[in-house]
Amino acid sequence: MTIAEPVLAPWLLWLCGLVALVVVGLALSKRPWLALLDDHPLQHRWLAATVMVMLLWQLRAQAVDWLTLHLMFTALLTLIFKAPLALLSITAINVAMVLLGRVDWSLLGVNMLVTGVVPALVMGIVWRLVDRRLPDNLMVFLFVCGFFGSALATLAAGLAAVGLMALGASDAEALRQALEYARFLPLLMPSEAFITGMLMSILLVYHPGWVATFNDHRYIDTK
Repeated sequence: MTIAEPVLAPWLLWLCGLVALVVVGLALSKRPWLALLDDHPLQHRWLAATVMVMLLWQLRAQAVDWLTLHLMFTALLTLIFKAPLALLSITAINVAMVLLGRVDWSLLGVNMLVTGVVPALVMGIVWRLVDRRLPDNLMVFLFVCGFFGSALATLAAGLAAVGLMALGASDAEALRQALEYARFLPLLMPSEAFITGMLMSILLVYHPGWVATFNDHRYIDTK
């Protein structure tokens, strides 16, 4: 989901932009580009995934003038590349959406929070839980991270969007529409979870080494 028109108070737009800038700065502090420069196959996979997700974002439902609904794939990118590279992808995609005229520049920070920071954070927490607390089982990793984690990340992103509207909507009608939109979240969650889980299943079977959050020796070779 993406907010396409500035229906939030200016102070909230600035605050969201500042928070998004700080989080992206923290991601850049990990110097994720070094891995891309050192690993050319990873570079090609990351660029291909970023372009593919950007194209898939064009398949959207225009719920109202200021809100569009679409699959995010942030959870999938986080599992495949880890959070720093995933946030770089989402940043590039959001900037591309602005350049294409789909989104106003003032909403870049807001959409970074909704489509990038919040779902990546939730997916990262779920992955850490699986990595440290749950048994080393392939199906546990696939279902908890791939299906449940992506559904939870989608829910968190949707609630973040609704929460921002409740906090600083400049139009009472937009707030009412946002609350109505919250009813569609149970429909978006299974779709995102199914696609993420399906693609993760394919990758874990044929190319487990492509998934940065998955240790094939730990989950497969020791069984």
